[in-house]
Amino acid sequence: MKKQPEMTVHMSEELLRQFLCLCEAEHRTPNNQMLMMIRNSVQYFERAKGRFTKEKLAAVDITPYEVKDEEEKQGEA
Repeated sequence: MKKQPEMTVHMSEELLRQFLCLCEAEHRTPNNQMLMMIRNSVQYFERAKGRFTKEKLAAVDITPYEVKDEEEKQGEA
């Protein structure tokens, strides 16, 4: 199974605590809460400014966010 891309988010401790309280109140894991918030943001953007074309999405470079397995990491060393 192909691993999903990963992204790191930096935030203050206070914002992290607030976010975790929100997750608990919504009965969602932090990952699922973040995904829901991102999906809602994309939907809002596309309603306001138009949908992203397949060509525009295909042109976005996601390689910095791809997860490398152990063999790939060792090959780079």
